Amino acid sequence: MSLKILPPTLRKNNRYLTVEVKSISPITKDELVSIVWDACVRLQGELNSSNFNLWVMRFYESGEFNEYYSYNAIIRCQRGYEDEVRASLALVNKYKSERISLTTIGLSGTVKASHKYI
Repeated sequence: MSLKILPPTLRKNNRYLTVEVKSISPITKDELVSIVWDACVRLQGELNSSNFNLWVMRFYESGEFNEYYSYNAIIRCQRGYEDEVRASLALVNKYKSERISLTTIGLSGTVKASHKYI
């Protein structure tokens, strides 16, 4: 017996944030996941953050500049919680005693549409 796929009318609607990450030291996708979760839990708390349905979908290296590393990422969150996630990410300024900046550069309804912001 195979599992049935949930129909679109019963699925949660998602939004995709395109985020630009600038860091003094290089970071990995796993480190970005912990940065995003820590930021949301610190500002919103565990109970509210569990509703966000956060997931780092894509992680791209944009390049290395003279004084910082630049990355782009696509982060999934549940519709209706975009502002809370954006506020949490905007407050991040340090990771492992190094300066870091997370800036939301786009918001879309599909992963494909979020690629136009990168």
